[in-house]
Order: sequence, then structure tokens, then C-alpha cells
Amino acid sequence: MNSTAETVQAADPPGLFDLFVAFAKMSLMGFGGVLVWARRAIVEQHKWMTAEEFNETFALCHFLPGPNIVNLSVVFGARFRGIPGAIAAFLGLTLPPVCIVLVLALVYARYGEIDALRRTLAGVVCATVGLFFATVVKMMQPIVKARSAVPLVMIALVFIAIGILRWPIQPVLLVAIPASLLIVYLMRKRVPS
Repeated sequence: MNSTAETVQAADPPGLFDLFVAFAKMSLMGFGGVLVWARRAIVEQHKWMTAEEFNETFALCHFLPGPNIVNLSVVFGARFRGIPGAIAAFLGLTLPPVCIVLVLALVYARYGEIDALRRTLAGVVCATVGLFFATVVKMMQPIVKARSAVPLVMIALVFIAIGILRWPIQPVLLVAIPASLLIVYLMRKRVPS
């Protein structure tokens, strides 16, 4: 909790307009996903959160129902400006893309069969996958720097269960989340204060 307080004091807390603009920029740059741009803006550009705080907040939002990045916008906005902040961040995240997607949907419905357009979209998919992997690597840096094998083992187990064995995500998370909480509790209990 100390690091959170230090971050809030170190960086200027964003106002409502700042929240709207920041999340609008993220959403407008976030072709194929906003997570990459959200992390870059929040952690690297504005320094509103540390990498660890972003990981913790995103982990919380990941387990909540609904789209992760929408949850992140609401939680992040509420953290700095309460309910008005949550609304500003949510509108910044959703309003511009909704307008653009409506226009693009009309264009795609008319010209979607053009071969050049299909090849272009395939290229965008490849770039999106690359961006996603880059963000995963950045999000793992605080975990690797902590030099604890336990979180890495937990990550590997969840990846194997969901990504390789194709087990349903809900039962895996129902086991992984309490196990992670218990492990962190026991690890912190062993560290003398």
C-alpha cells in the first residue's frame, strides 16, 4: 500500500478531462486490443501507476466479469476521481471507438469482399499478436525482478492448464486464485516485519 501512496504523490493525479483524453487515446490506438497502450500510457508515459500496481489492478480486472480493459478504465478512473472519474475513463475508452466502428462496419458491409482489404486485415492481426506478446513480456518484468520462483510456477501451471490442456478457464481460476492468495499470504507471513 505504501508504493501506491508514493505513486499517487509522485505523479500528478489525472483530472476528469485527463482521464477522458488518456483513455480515448488508448482506445483510438488500440487496434486489436487496448492493453498494450493502456500499460504504456498509465505506467510509462504518465507514471500514474508503477508496473506492479498496474499488474495488480489488471489482475483484479481480469477476474471481474466483463471486458478486462473496460473494467480497468472504471477501476482506474474511480481510484483517482471516484464515480465521475470512472465515468470519464469509461466514456473516453468506449465512445470514440464506437463511433469509428459504426462507420467502418458500414464500409466493410459494402466493400468487405475486396481481396486487398482481406490481406490488409491479416497483416493487422499479425501486428496485434506481436504487440500482445510484447506487453506480456513487460508485465512479467516485475515478477522476474522479484526473483521468486513461486509466481512463475503459478503462471506456468495456469498456462499449461488453459493453453495446453484446454481445461475450462472458470474451474482453473477457481483453484488458481485462492491458491495464489494463500501462497502470497504464507510468503509475506514468513518475511519478518
